[in-house]
Amino acid sequence: MNSNTNARRLRIVSLIGVMIWVAILPASYAAAGDDKVRTRAERALRAGDYETAVKLFREALEKDSQDFSARLGLSFALLKQRNLQDAYDHAARVVATEPLNARAHALMGSAVLASGDFRMSVEEFRTALSLKDDEALAVAGLAMVDFYENRLNTCLTGLRRAIALDPKEADYVFSLGQAAARNERYKEAADAYERFLAIAPRTDEDRRARIQGLIDFLRYLGKQGSLYMNTGANRSVVHFEFQDSRPMILVRINGSADLLRFVLDTGSGMSVISDETARRLNLRPVARGGQARAVGGGGRFEIVYGYLSSMEIGGAKVENVPVYIRRFYDDHNPVDGFIGLSVISKFLTIVDYGDQTLSLAKPRGSEGLMTLNFKKDGTPEAENRNTAAIQLPIRTTSSGFLSGEVRIEGIDQQQNFIIDTGASVSVISEKLAALEETQSFVKPTRMRVFGAAGITDNVKMVTLPRIALGTHARERVDAAILDLEPINETAGFNQSGILGGNFLRHFSIAFDFPRGFIRLLPLTSKSAEKESAPNIPEVDVP
Repeated sequence: MNSNTNARRLRIVSLIGVMIWVAILPASYAAAGDDKVRTRAERALRAGDYETAVKLFREALEKDSQDFSARLGLSFALLKQRNLQDAYDHAARVVATEPLNARAHALMGSAVLASGDFRMSVEEFRTALSLKDDEALAVAGLAMVDFYENRLNTCLTGLRRAIALDPKEADYVFSLGQAAARNERYKEAADAYERFLAIAPRTDEDRRARIQGLIDFLRYLGKQGSLYMNTGANRSVVHFEFQDSRPMILVRINGSADLLRFVLDTGSGMSVISDETARRLNLRPVARGGQARAVGGGGRFEIVYGYLSSMEIGGAKVENVPVYIRRFYDDHNPVDGFIGLSVISKFLTIVDYGDQTLSLAKPRGSEGLMTLNFKKDGTPEAENRNTAAIQLPIRTTSSGFLSGEVRIEGIDQQQNFIIDTGASVSVISEKLAALEETQSFVKPTRMRVFGAAGITDNVKMVTLPRIALGTHARERVDAAILDLEPINETAGFNQSGILGGNFLRHFSIAFDFPRGFIRLLPLTSKSAEKESAPNIPEVDVP
């Protein structure tokens, strides 16, 4: 499904075509098809040979276009390939003739959820369950909506039920591993991933290596006691440098005397430390395995896991912190690491780009950002009643990125963008840039991108005429054009771009992770003027 496709319009257009198709059908039909071909297709699907499965299901449909079992099988195989538009269309053709087909509704919901349309996906999943309350795909689909929207306990309950209904579907088991790990149930997560390896098709050895490395890491974590223990001051306010539109914070690692330079990075689920700094601190890997796909260079880097006994940010202290160890490619603006969401999610967090301060407070009971703000000395004060402040829901991708819904002038469909304090400038995907509506935004300037997997030169740029997060917008925002498919392969639902520092620096941003929202307050004209910096032809995208 293309990122600009409005899912509801897609549904209408698809069904209009289906109605024409249905009108020429005979009054009665048989759903026999070619049983042998369909059986071979289903066997290929179970074996993970999706290309063959698609080919055989299409062959069965050529012989009998009324074979709805084959059509739903084709939809499921296309969904596995992330061919979302076709997966949706084939399920919709079944619904046009059999509106009470629960499986077809569940497939439509899965396709639109992967494309990023949460509202329509929930509607389809609920329809499926109203027709068949044990439709495993719909049960798992609603559980994943809970996962992305940070309702982890509800998500775990749903995924366990989906597995009980369909124990052979490996994707449900893999999702359970992700949800359990995020909920810090490391033994359950490791057990789920091991079960996944036992039942999943052996078609992607690199992915299996990544998962085995992750299992080793989770087993290690399970022996370390409680992770991310918040043992420091109740409140802490630290000033940050402003480098390339990114907050640069001094951090103390493992109680060392030296302070290290870390970027605050809401675009990373787990914290990251450079391999050079790890060697300097004598920080050894505790597990490794496989290659991760990422932006930049060759598109891949080795996954290496480390473990910190403590991380101190001002008076705030978090103990037992898992990290990634990898090479950093930006020699012009050297940093020691990135502070990921797993650390700052333990706090009520305010990033004030105007004052250049990071404020961290331990949550207490029902206290949240609606009742807590900070003065410069870190003591609480009443909520800022400036009517320009808005509260927005945020989601978390499977890979641990924060994601929000944005609108771009000239593009009808709302887009999902990663909210990334660790990126210097904003980004749009190549798919979004390829739209006819976006072509006029392209500019002749080129930039260099430093990504997790290396350096990419001569990256095209656009100037977005207006981009809005909620009701707050910025005009003429520069963005790099990058292939975000490596991100979308693991995100769970499509991300069309990244909101980087050149957008975020114009706000004070408060994060309430347990409640799943951010509060956005525009800076005063004076603060924004202080913040402004000329665009540079380089960008870091961790």
